[in-house]
Amino acid sequence: MKYSSGIVALISIGLIIYGFTLLEANELVAHKCIGFGTVGIFFIAMPLFLIRVSKGKKVKDYMLNEENIRKMQGKHLEKTKDQ
Repeated sequence: MKYSSGIVALISIGLIIYGFTLLEANELVAHKCIGFGTVGIFFIAMPLFLIRVSKGKKVKDYMLNEENIRKMQGKHLEKTKDQ
């Protein structure tokens, strides 16, 4: 799982580059390669990377709810009092 997102990303970038080099000769295959490369990056490699990086983290800490807004406003007000 650690290297799978990197491998998929490299293969996808390779497909995109291959598609752009093939654009003059065979336009239909070139567009398919570019499309599959883009899909590979955004729908396979990125979710795999995000799953790997976000393991063990609390989603609640990153959500913007009323409690977190109050914490942010309180910190901001304390900084202005010290100045």
